[in-house]
Amino acid sequence: MRILIVEDEPDLLQALSRALRDEGYAVDTAAEGEDGFYKAETYDYDAIVLDVMLPKLDGWEILRRLRKIKKTPVLMLTAKDQSRDRVKGLDTGADDYVVKPFDLNELFARLRALIRRSANKTTNVIEINGVKIDTAARNVLHAGKPVELTAREYALVEFMALHRGEVITRTALYEHLFDEDDSTLSNLLDVHVSNVRKKLGAEFITTRRGHGYCIE
Repeated sequence: MRILIVEDEPDLLQALSRALRDEGYAVDTAAEGEDGFYKAETYDYDAIVLDVMLPKLDGWEILRRLRKIKKTPVLMLTAKDQSRDRVKGLDTGADDYVVKPFDLNELFARLRALIRRSANKTTNVIEINGVKIDTAARNVLHAGKPVELTAREYALVEFMALHRGEVITRTALYEHLFDEDDSTLSNLLDVHVSNVRKKLGAEFITTRRGHGYCIE
């Protein structure tokens, strides 16, 4: 899963991006509004963490512009704790709202909920042919036994499970699993798909020649 954080406080931006990467997310960052909107417009993120008070372009304006072109889930992040600010954020198109200071575990839970809702899932647990994926605990069971996956392997499994039945192109997988600092010219995707098949069964992820990958 790929997350964009738009936040102008350097320490908070660094802490948030590090914590999300530790959770296995691919993370892009922007420290001001214009760069944040450019990235939000250009790339397909699974969720955006968006501060309200930003230089060059504030969070309200980013959200207003983004909602004209995309439905990417947006979690507003702000120091303002007034009801009218929360109402404005939600009415402008935000999906959720967290007030600073916040608890990291709560923010992670809210992000997971936004991503689930965007994929029309109502539960943390997804079961597919003997494989159980718990998106809250971020673990996988195969035939009732825990399976050790790397953070990137888990991200691949979770993303494809949330989009079960859809053929996902290699380009789309790169965009959702790797951040702007990763090389998309490598064979990393093939390696991860191969490793997941070894751990969860050769037929868990099927290849559609010339199109991409799919969980049937």
